[in-house]
Amino acid sequence: MGKWWKWGVIAALPLAAQAQGNLSGLDRGMTGPRAQVLVLGTVHLRGMSKEFNPASLSGVLDRLAAFKPDIITIEDLPGDECDLASRQPSKYGNDYCPSTDAAKAATGLDAPAAITEADKTLAAWPAQPTPSQRRHLAALFLAANNRASAYVQWLQLPEAERHAGDSLDAALVDKLNKMSTVNDESYQLAARLAARLGRQRVYPVDNHTGDYIDVPDIKAFVRSIEGAWAAGGATLGEQEKQLDALGKADDLLPLYRQLNDAAALKVRADGNVGAAMRAQSPEGYPQIWVAGWEIRNMRMVANIRETFRERPGARVLSIVGATHKPWFDAWLGQLQGVDIVDTVAVLK
Repeated sequence: MGKWWKWGVIAALPLAAQAQGNLSGLDRGMTGPRAQVLVLGTVHLRGMSKEFNPASLSGVLDRLAAFKPDIITIEDLPGDECDLASRQPSKYGNDYCPSTDAAKAATGLDAPAAITEADKTLAAWPAQPTPSQRRHLAALFLAANNRASAYVQWLQLPEAERHAGDSLDAALVDKLNKMSTVNDESYQLAARLAARLGRQRVYPVDNHTGDYIDVPDIKAFVRSIEGAWAAGGATLGEQEKQLDALGKADDLLPLYRQLNDAAALKVRADGNVGAAMRAQSPEGYPQIWVAGWEIRNMRMVANIRETFRERPGARVLSIVGATHKPWFDAWLGQLQGVDIVDTVAVLK
């Protein structure tokens, strides 16, 4: 009898471990408001045709403005991660992030010092900042490698005040002016929305420190991943054709509704990660890629959580490439005191 008792305990162990690992419900009856997190899956606007007109985003911006986010995050690399990578060129290369040399020359600050100074400036930010203060903060953000936040400040300056001065030199002014012509969701969606709502910055949350894959044959690795996608992504390919057609419209609201549709996102997740997990490879390259993909998403989710760590009940908008959205929704939704907002409902 003792032997069967032991086997019964062993058989029950996986279920017991599962019960012990279930953290859902810990925030029932929590004190205070719950955070509301809206993840907007987006196309990468830099891939749009030359005919792309930022005005086509007006409907999307109107819906997002109605959500009234307190915090907006973007799929750009944070300045502190850029600085970390710059100190390890043998691992990350010399072009991990854009150079801040021009901003350093204008402000006298390297990235870590500029990040510290920008945080200090925002902590004492007045309700009615002067144009001089906005120009100076824009310069600090450029030196901190947070270009989108610099553009947020630039957009909130009256046209007549968009000139050099207060640590902004002619070269930096030229950079800021050119941002209006750059097809990038960090500028055309996030920065424009932040300025419209009177927010002072956006938060870069991307991370690539965990998906720098260390394999002996990188070309074979890339061929293996591309082969997996080609073999297992037929349905996704059809979906992409539909999205391309929607992307040519004068109003991109229907495109964003389709991008964020739950069924469409399931196809996207399977066409990328599901196809890779099913692919045959002697080296296991597709599965190695998935591991890097998961690390990247986990670190991005942690970065998003950090933006509202001290702000329980915040309304958070995270703008990210649509393929990330299923992972963001799933993992952000497991955090305590966090509710995931239905994106399609907001866009209707």
